[in-house]
Amino acid sequence: MPRGPWRPLCLCLLLLLLLLHPCAPDGPGAARLGEGAEEPGWASLWPGLQHLQQQLRTAGALSRRYWALFSCRVWPGECEEDEVAATPLGWSLPVLGQQYVDKLAAWYCRFQDCCDSDDCRISNNFTGLDSDLSVRLHGQHLARELVLRTVRGYLETPLPDKALALSFHGWSGTGKNFVARILAENLYRDGQKSPCVRVFIATIHFPHSKYVDLYQDWLLGQMQKAQQRCRQTLFIFDEAEKLHPELLELLRLQLEHRAPEKPDARPQRSIFVFLSNLGGSAINQAVLDLLRAGMSREEITIDHLGPTLQAEMAASPGNSFGHSHLVKENLIDTFVPFLPLEFHHVRLCARDAFLSQDLAYTEETLDRVAQTMTYIPKEEQRFSSQGCKSISQRIHYFQP
Repeated sequence: MPRGPWRPLCLCLLLLLLLLHPCAPDGPGAARLGEGAEEPGWASLWPGLQHLQQQLRTAGALSRRYWALFSCRVWPGECEEDEVAATPLGWSLPVLGQQYVDKLAAWYCRFQDCCDSDDCRISNNFTGLDSDLSVRLHGQHLARELVLRTVRGYLETPLPDKALALSFHGWSGTGKNFVARILAENLYRDGQKSPCVRVFIATIHFPHSKYVDLYQDWLLGQMQKAQQRCRQTLFIFDEAEKLHPELLELLRLQLEHRAPEKPDARPQRSIFVFLSNLGGSAINQAVLDLLRAGMSREEITIDHLGPTLQAEMAASPGNSFGHSHLVKENLIDTFVPFLPLEFHHVRLCARDAFLSQDLAYTEETLDRVAQTMTYIPKEEQRFSSQGCKSISQRIHYFQP
């Protein structure tokens, strides 16, 4: 049944639907009332009242049937199909009425959870994911290819033997958080607001090492709660390089291989996404060297950057993530390098910011916004040191 203020709203909508649909054919009582007798007595009115009473009973039965069908659409766990079948109307629910129920259920599900487990809010829109990564993400062809292929392959595997782990690496402003949000938006109707999605920021959720025991209990409880509600969960860990080693050990247990489930068991899927600036400088230097050697940006592959990223993670001192069992035991399925952004990528980010806020712009305006960023190395001015970070705030100073 609906919760909170939505219960009366749904009932009112269903009653409105009933008023738009005739409940029973006109009877003789209606004809008598329409004859226009000058002084009808109680005897002449009684048949009409009897017919009205029958109409109300029929309407009540029909409304209960509509309500039962509506409940079965949006709350399968509370479905009352037996009640629907037992409704003593003597005739079937009109096709038009069924269409009304379907449309109302679809509208309602845009705003509310439609099943107790929240599985009905899982969308797994791979076409949308491909489109968003191709159109909204700029300068990250490797991230687009790796994320789409890895996530789709995992979710289409009938019985996965472990959770999926992705690790995003690169400088701030290159799109790591943006891709994580795009992923949530296309896997779940409610995006990052879905109960199936949890976002953890190391410096906010786990700031003090002396409370690591409490953090472990809380983190495990949050993950278990989401997994109990949803057969498919998404956990995002921002600033992963700052996670305490004991928290990383807890996550290792979640990412270990497990015995295959029974063929008739409902598969439980979890995706872990780690976001980190770790290795960003090494990625930038490798990309710079490749571009100086004459290679185009789109020709750069994971084979060019993967070894460099792994070596940087292993060599970085005081880096708990790079030295964790997650990395050493190869529990991270895919390392995704985010390339440094160039001037024309920043222009595209500025254009998107203007469009998202419905503001007018010119090509000259985009140039001026992009020129406010700092570019490195100093001699070549090739890469934006902040990527596209803060672009959405800067555009207000350059409105034409």
